[in-house]
Amino acid sequence: MGDGADARSGHHHGDSEVLQGLEPSGGRAGDSRQGGVAPVASRIAPGPTRRSSPAGLASSSSSVIFGLRIISRLAALAPTFVFKIIDAVVVPVVCFFLRAKRQIVGANMRRVDPNLRGRELRRVVNRAYRSYARYYLETLRLPFLNKRQIESGIVVEGFEHIENGLLNGKGVILALPHLGGWEWSGRWLIHQGHQLHAVVERLESEPVFKLFTELRKSYGVSVIPLDDNAGVAVQAALAKNEIVALLCDRDLQGNGVSTKFFGEITTVPAGPAFFALRTGAALLPLGTYFSPGFDQHRTVVMAPIAVTRAGSLREDISRLTQDLVDAIESLIRKAPEQWHLFQPNWPSDKTAV
Repeated sequence: MGDGADARSGHHHGDSEVLQGLEPSGGRAGDSRQGGVAPVASRIAPGPTRRSSPAGLASSSSSVIFGLRIISRLAALAPTFVFKIIDAVVVPVVCFFLRAKRQIVGANMRRVDPNLRGRELRRVVNRAYRSYARYYLETLRLPFLNKRQIESGIVVEGFEHIENGLLNGKGVILALPHLGGWEWSGRWLIHQGHQLHAVVERLESEPVFKLFTELRKSYGVSVIPLDDNAGVAVQAALAKNEIVALLCDRDLQGNGVSTKFFGEITTVPAGPAFFALRTGAALLPLGTYFSPGFDQHRTVVMAPIAVTRAGSLREDISRLTQDLVDAIESLIRKAPEQWHLFQPNWPSDKTAV
């Protein structure tokens, strides 16, 4: 995930600019069969524009990947007390030295709960970092867990919404925030016999990106890199009545749809609304929460967002995206300390930071 330090300027792109090319007539010459998919590909999910790597990064990639492979294997074999030490000692120490970042996280947490102050706010910020560390440790060890461990480590509420959505034969879009342990939900879905496609942003280091892609593919997730071909791949998956997961709470490229999010206008990706309207796929907000027990989770699948046409495609995308963001807010409010938002995300953040 990008650091999003350049997340917002005080100027928002208007919807006419953000959604330019989304109408069927807006595709480039020769793109008519794609129905203007290419222009929206960059807005499917949050992700920074790919930058060239620093000079020393390429030479160190092999050692980084080797280290991550070792950590991944050790994470799968390590006893529970090791994770408790990381959670109780290592993460708080690291968090202590990230003063500027803590202020940003604290401001984001207070958007969710304006009543957070002082000691309680510091507790929530620390929990956010602990949640983030848990997410990465789980992601690294997930390929080495067996089906029994996965299924015993999750309670899923609302799975019938996914099953009912698939009955329509047009696929399901799972729209989720960076919340808790969503990777665990993905592996659980695979074990239920469903094909899951995840749109993922490219990292600055291509070898590291390939490693995380390899880890996800190892347990059955089809990875769709966020590039110019992503839109076509998403539509193809939905046409086969499969499931596509899109993270939708951050617009790091700054070219999404203007939406009111926790009380202030910002931008979020247009992808979930666009593909639901274009394909007829069910649009389901989903949140996965860490439960207190080790390797325990609770996933909530919300009822489908009503996908209807009422005006132009541009207007319908804006309306539907706002409905989706309202649902995402309700998921985040249940456990704001598990929302992995560590960057400025609203126009006013730039001035504040």
